[in-house]
Amino acid sequence: MDKLKTGWFSELTDLLPGRSFSMEVEQVLHKEQSEYQEILILKTKSHGVVLVLDGMIQCTEFDEYSYQEMITFLPLLLHPAPRRVLIVGGGDGGVAREVAKFAAVELIDLVEIDERVIELSKQYLPFMAKGFDSSKVNVHVADGFKFMEEHIQYYDVIITDSSDPIGPAVSLFQRSYFELMKRALRSGGIVCSQADTFWGHLKNVTSMYNHCKKVFGKAAYATSYVSTYPAGQIGFVLGSLDKNTDFSNPLHMMNNQQRKDLKLRYYTSDIHKMAFVLPGFVKDALDDTAENDL
Repeated sequence: MDKLKTGWFSELTDLLPGRSFSMEVEQVLHKEQSEYQEILILKTKSHGVVLVLDGMIQCTEFDEYSYQEMITFLPLLLHPAPRRVLIVGGGDGGVAREVAKFAAVELIDLVEIDERVIELSKQYLPFMAKGFDSSKVNVHVADGFKFMEEHIQYYDVIITDSSDPIGPAVSLFQRSYFELMKRALRSGGIVCSQADTFWGHLKNVTSMYNHCKKVFGKAAYATSYVSTYPAGQIGFVLGSLDKNTDFSNPLHMMNNQQRKDLKLRYYTSDIHKMAFVLPGFVKDALDDTAENDL
């Protein structure tokens, strides 16, 4: 089936068998096959500018902040003093935009394998790509694995803003990747990785949680509502080198004025706590995973 048919884009992929999400398209702004993936940028009637990689929606102007803020501030506010941050992926600049807001952060390394995603985001998604404008941000067009191998015990927080487990992102969902992140962290370091939706993809969630828990010992799964992702929900796996980390209770609480000063529209301290409250069937699946490790 044609993903662009009669003025509509439909998310048709084997990762979402038997279902599809569609948006009415006003204009195809750009389409190309890069060295790594198909890149499609659309102007839509309901969601503004939309970035699509290999047929999967990555972000929309309408709701991108609900993802960017959560994958960023969940780990940053759990670390006592996050000075050095590594972003793996994130070529649209959205996570860099959020990390740069945090005053304690002094250095941000962003590693993106596909330079075309960066270039096109600067052109068509300036509301996200403005994250590259911060003097804290150093952009590296490179493989995240190789980059981390050269930075042992260097970062306080590592955020993996990956696309779905297809194409160049497959390796970011494997245990070897979590082991590499652990070696790249300084004492007390924290990681946060995109970890799929539990609606229909619970096996992927438990697999990533299992990798994280086996490597870090201390792990958790958190959720965020993102209307344009499958089933309107996305999750994050977090791991910590500090065995005393209480993931649901941020070390740095944010009042309403502080939130507004940082121009946050989704994240709040209450949302942080509630992000770790899971439906019974998800909690049971993660508990079963933990018990099988014993």
